[in-house]
Amino acid sequence: MNLPDPVTWAIPLFGVLVIAEMIRARQSKDVTYEAKDAAASLTMGFGNTVAKLLTGGMAVAATTFVYQYRLFDIGYAAWALVACFFLEDLCYYWFHRISHERRWFWASHVVHHTSQHYNLSTALRQTWTGTIGFTFVFWLPMAWIGFPPPMIAFFSGLSLVYQFWIHTEAIDRLGPLEWVLNTPSHHRVHHATNPRYLDANYAGVLIIWDRLFGTFVGEDKADKPVYGVVSNLHTFNPLRIAFHEWVGMARDVWTARGWRNRLGFVFGPPGWTPDGSRPTSASIKAKWQAKQAAGSAADSKPCTSTPDHLV
Repeated sequence: MNLPDPVTWAIPLFGVLVIAEMIRARQSKDVTYEAKDAAASLTMGFGNTVAKLLTGGMAVAATTFVYQYRLFDIGYAAWALVACFFLEDLCYYWFHRISHERRWFWASHVVHHTSQHYNLSTALRQTWTGTIGFTFVFWLPMAWIGFPPPMIAFFSGLSLVYQFWIHTEAIDRLGPLEWVLNTPSHHRVHHATNPRYLDANYAGVLIIWDRLFGTFVGEDKADKPVYGVVSNLHTFNPLRIAFHEWVGMARDVWTARGWRNRLGFVFGPPGWTPDGSRPTSASIKAKWQAKQAAGSAADSKPCTSTPDHLV
């Protein structure tokens, strides 16, 4: 069965909506654009499309190979489409989460977080190295179970199309939908570098996975998201954006002493070092939580000074 590629069909709509949001940015302060930043994001999106044309066959071949050894012949029944939607979204959650927790996968995914702005053009800032970084392995279990590769690709593309519109500051909370769907509010948290928001909201379409696995954090109006990465690049050079983390990881591996440390630099958390000299998102968040706890304890400490009227 042939299924359309949702991303290909949505590209013209992406362009129209980016232009519309740029116009809104001129009239409202709730959206910000920087010309060089938006141009870099669009360049990364174009490069992502080219990279998929050049390397996408690798993911297709791997998925097709695994499908040959499937456990079940699931086919295209209505129930299978529903099941595929939920399982693909679950696979995306774990891909996304591990892409933040393990440096090998972060080296590709970090590209998407390098913008210090949060608008629809940011959604197009995509990696060039995802396929050669083996990110497709997270979806292979679905093919092994028996979901046809075209069905998996369709729902994966549908998820990417859905996630485009949530990259905006122009939309506030969406009421009861916030409990089930990944929304602009939830995804703003994910892109933020504030300690409160680190390691949170990895959802694709459904926020239920974050709620289930304990990675959900709600947006706090008193703590406005600050976007980017912990150590911002301060460049709009597409080549640096695309490859800076791979270069940094290679440098660390080259200078590391012993295989344990080399493996740590590749498969440890981003920022990991043998001596702990660099911050990781976990250490930043732990330090912030300790500070919050200390502040709460100080606020709750009973006053021991003598009231003025007894002096």
